Amino acid sequence: MSVRRLAEASLQPASFAFNRANAAAAKQWIKKYPKGREQSAIIPLLMLAQEQEGWVTKAAIETISDMLDMPYIRGLEVATFYTQYQLNPVGTRAHIQVCGTTPCMLRGSEALMDVCRSKIHHDQFHTNDKGTLSWEEVECLGACVNAPMVMIFKDTYEDLTPERLAEIIDLYDAGKGASVTPGPQNGRITSEPASGLTTLKSEKAILKATRDRETRAATKATKDAEPAAAVAASVPPTAPAAPAPVAPSNASKPKTDAVETNPALKSPSATKVAPAAERAASVAAPLHSAANANKAEPQVEDVSKQRKGPKNKAEPASAFKAPEAKVKPAKTVAKAAKPSPGNRSRPTGKKPV
Repeated sequence: MSVRRLAEASLQPASFAFNRANAAAAKQWIKKYPKGREQSAIIPLLMLAQEQEGWVTKAAIETISDMLDMPYIRGLEVATFYTQYQLNPVGTRAHIQVCGTTPCMLRGSEALMDVCRSKIHHDQFHTNDKGTLSWEEVECLGACVNAPMVMIFKDTYEDLTPERLAEIIDLYDAGKGASVTPGPQNGRITSEPASGLTTLKSEKAILKATRDRETRAATKATKDAEPAAAVAASVPPTAPAAPAPVAPSNASKPKTDAVETNPALKSPSATKVAPAAERAASVAAPLHSAANANKAEPQVEDVSKQRKGPKNKAEPASAFKAPEAKVKPAKTVAKAAKPSPGNRSRPTGKKPV
């Protein structure tokens, strides 16, 4: 964020005072805040001063600070922080704020700035020769759907072309800015599509007269249908037709190699037959084989796994055993290593003389 400073001392007026209308408005703004919080009214009071003088002067900041019983530095902090306050003199008839954020930039805001450079001044915050016009580039002004756009005072002018902005600048320079209609400048209504309305082309669908007419028509149709409903009620109702049987679904059956899920196993059968015929049409279960049941896959057989022999009875981890009941491991006697053949101290088997 750029540093915002007050205008040079040569441009500052000696004093400031609200006119009668703005003085009354300032009192109303101060009354909106609770006792002890009157200093919060500095933002709207600075805006009143800017609307009266065209820009915020140092004398206005000090006068408003005195009205709110706050130090001058606090008033300066507010005025220099918010970019809505103009701290230097601007055009007496119009100060044009050109939006330079992404949507407007993509729609040609650079061309609008070139128009301001050629018709007002090459640099921002500088007035033209007569002091009636000035311009600046600002951030988003909230009319992205109708980009590009500019703001003059409190009005926005949208859907601009360089030629249309040049015409608006000439009208303001001539003192005829009030004749320019704010909003879209290409005939668009608010934020409708550029090609025109696609829905709600007629107001008849949303008028109260249309809703009342539709309500009366619906009430009349209901009254006309009551005799027919009474006649239909006197006729005995016929029994509803029985629904067609629905075949059982196999969606919940898992697809595995088990016999129970074999598609050849037709059970339950849609047609009831004798048990013998059912067994003949079904797949027989494989014979039980203890050898096959104890045999695992080759990958499992390769793993050392106990299958036979006594099983060690597992004891719970919390089982308590007395110290004297614990079995001490047997001591192993270390055997003397045999001397190697190359050892010279190896006995030869001959008895000494």
